[in-house]
Amino acid sequence: MTSFPSLPRRGGGAPRRSAPGEGRRGLASLLCGALAAGSLAAAGTAVLEPGRAAASSHREAPLISGTPQYDNTDLYAFVSPDKPDTTTIVANWIPFEEPAGGPNFYTFADDAQYDLHIDNDGDAQSDLIFRYTFRTHVKNKNTFLYNTGPVHSLDDPNLNVTQTYDVDLIKFRHHRQVSRTRLADAVPVAPSNVGKASMPDYGELRKQAVHRTAAGAATFAGQADDPFFADLRVFDLLYGGDLSEVGNDTLAGYNVNTIALQVPNDLIRQSAGQPVVGIWSTTQRKNARGAFTQVSRLGNPLVNEVVNPQKDKDTFNASSPDGDAQFLGNVTHPELPKLIEQIYDIKAPAEPRDDLVEVFLKGVKDLNQPPYVRPSEQLRLNTSIAPSPHPKRLGVLDGDTAGFPNGRRLSDDVVDAALLVMEGALLGAKNDLSDGVDANEKEFENSFPYVAEPASGSQARAAAGTSADVRSGLADALRPKGGSGDTMLMAGSAAAGAAGVLLLGTGLSWWRRRSQRAY
Repeated sequence: MTSFPSLPRRGGGAPRRSAPGEGRRGLASLLCGALAAGSLAAAGTAVLEPGRAAASSHREAPLISGTPQYDNTDLYAFVSPDKPDTTTIVANWIPFEEPAGGPNFYTFADDAQYDLHIDNDGDAQSDLIFRYTFRTHVKNKNTFLYNTGPVHSLDDPNLNVTQTYDVDLIKFRHHRQVSRTRLADAVPVAPSNVGKASMPDYGELRKQAVHRTAAGAATFAGQADDPFFADLRVFDLLYGGDLSEVGNDTLAGYNVNTIALQVPNDLIRQSAGQPVVGIWSTTQRKNARGAFTQVSRLGNPLVNEVVNPQKDKDTFNASSPDGDAQFLGNVTHPELPKLIEQIYDIKAPAEPRDDLVEVFLKGVKDLNQPPYVRPSEQLRLNTSIAPSPHPKRLGVLDGDTAGFPNGRRLSDDVVDAALLVMEGALLGAKNDLSDGVDANEKEFENSFPYVAEPASGSQARAAAGTSADVRSGLADALRPKGGSGDTMLMAGSAAAGAAGVLLLGTGLSWWRRRSQRAY
């Protein structure tokens, strides 16, 4: 069995400032660690074939960065802490959702297939696919508003733009489809969290969006706080060029669109004797001919963002785990450690990086490695390992076998774990590397769908320094008629009235200037 050193748990905050060489080493290790996480994704040996792979893919490739509705950001899979006879899969799309980003808030694409793949025999091929497809509905197309008044339920007439979705379970045998079963039909999606005035009890809307099936499964789709936590300012010339930009969760305050699925363990694993499953997610988009083409994929974190060069990124998003051999050189001979060595004079680990291939492309022996495994990039989970009552953020590296890289829980600190592995933790090397961000800014929930509620579009009050005259004037202009009880288009009427005032003022100003002209 692979030996994992027991490492002390570290506190949060920015890394301490030390001697110049020491600081550079921490930075380089961080970046190399990102590569380690990436190695989770690339292929292991020449015998690899097609399948799927993935990462913490926030705008990670040229083509997908321009189409966020189809862009996977993260994938999580864990034995449900409150229902250990089930597994929960959480997959996210649409990176960097600004909470106040209206009037066209965030929806899943109607022309896409959002797929969750299960490989339960280790051959890098899909044995099961849970397919989500969405439909958008607009009640009143004569208003620009997402909601036309306060929303108290998912079927509230004031919620103008809604979505529903279907879930199909597709089964394969010997790589051929053998059945397709509808698990859920026309399930409502939790809306974007416009703000407290529009959605005074968003938690109630979230509860209404959880759907339980007769087969013992649960499903949820809707907006959520982005659970990935990291300091992404590495892209600003390596944390500002002097480590002045570290220790902040730069994803804090942003939302994503989440699909969460909770299913019985026995539904997805091959048997109680072979409980390891491989999991990845993909997005397929309908093309002009009506066929679906894969445009995004995701398994382990940070793969396509950091490991693959520009020439491979779009190809990677369109390929499958059983075809990952084409990316093997990006993992065994990575570019990033060489750049760090060149810039900071920190020696890169010896190549080829067979240690990364062994653990991340096959699974850890006697933990989450299936028998007769074909090396490929997947998030592998042993469904027979009970959830930890006290999860450790470094997972397996800190002796918590219920955590990453045995699946991935929402609270797992995959960036730090990847850093440690990249710098030789699996070989017994002792280090204490971190990006300075150890937890999400919001606590996760204790029951399905577990993700935190999305940040509200009204989370900030009036800006400091806003004059009382402006606020009282707006209050007078937008005050609804008393006792009418008609809120259907109250906000739209207020907006139209404000626009009328602006137009009238502009017209009077123009007339005054014109009347003063000499011609």
